[in-house]
Amino acid sequence: MNGIINLSSIRKLVQIAAFVFFVYGGVITGYYLEDKISGALPALSCAYDQQGADLCTLIPIQHQMDHRLGEAIAKGGNLMMGIMPTLITLGTFLLLFVFLNKAFCGWICPLGTFQDFLYMIGQKIGLTRRESLDEGLVNRIRPVKWFILLILVFGFPLLAGIGMVNHDLGDPFCRICPSRILTTLATGDTSQLYVDTANTTTIVLSLLADFLFGLMVALALTVRQPFCRICPMLALHATFRKLGLLRLVKNGTPRCDRCGLCAKACPMDIREIHTDMERRDVTFEDCTLCGRCVEFCPDKDVLQMKYALIPVFTSGPDYFKSRKKVQTKWGKSNLIQWFRRGRSKAQVKTP
Repeated sequence: MNGIINLSSIRKLVQIAAFVFFVYGGVITGYYLEDKISGALPALSCAYDQQGADLCTLIPIQHQMDHRLGEAIAKGGNLMMGIMPTLITLGTFLLLFVFLNKAFCGWICPLGTFQDFLYMIGQKIGLTRRESLDEGLVNRIRPVKWFILLILVFGFPLLAGIGMVNHDLGDPFCRICPSRILTTLATGDTSQLYVDTANTTTIVLSLLADFLFGLMVALALTVRQPFCRICPMLALHATFRKLGLLRLVKNGTPRCDRCGLCAKACPMDIREIHTDMERRDVTFEDCTLCGRCVEFCPDKDVLQMKYALIPVFTSGPDYFKSRKKVQTKWGKSNLIQWFRRGRSKAQVKTP
């Protein structure tokens, strides 16, 4: 691949197509087509979006923890009947997940796409960007996604079903998820950007949702993938990542110790891609399989994206030189410079 036709540009096209389908696709497929195409998508596609063609697996999991398993425990019912819907949902999730693995985050998720394009906008308007976060900060952030998955997706909904907390905590992650606000706003629906004054719980959750969405938008202009770092879907992916057919493979060489370009290119600041010289499978828990580390590795076949045992994209010096040239040119240009050049030319022409 040469010039602007590279893995990143292909990924952007796939992201745009996926965003259009999963946010607006219900216009074509119909909202009630088999309860959406799937109720177990491994990406944040929101059920609150009335035009959406799909919904993410975190929605039914919370519902099942609350209304099925929790109620079965509270009423002394058949626990197997209570847990079976969740097992079916996770089974459907795995059937989808095995095909693309964590690439659902890096290529398909509407919220991930939105953050990617916000970062591009921040770059083009000349904002000071954080290419990489401090290692200590990254390490402190990483456990948050697991906390959100265990507490908000499984914990509170289960407690709500048992009756230990009120039912406003039956779907707490959905109530604060930025994708709910993003996808509804994208279809012209402003009903989800509000403060629910029904009770103290709903006030807190709706305020937190609005704050989290605003914070994500502000951070995404200068920081790569801010919400993805704490997303519970990423944690769920990490749990099953060994089952996915698509994965990132490393054949480390002594040159890796002196390089580190792969870690600098990674939008999730996974430094282990550079430092770990023992593992072959380097699809780490925060990896979204975006492929940028492979693009910016200058050595032949050191990093590869493999589907099962078949290499589908591999690093190499020729590709690296071409990609680096395009990236440098892209990084130097922004709208402020373009505007200043335009003004300078206009002033020169003015008699």
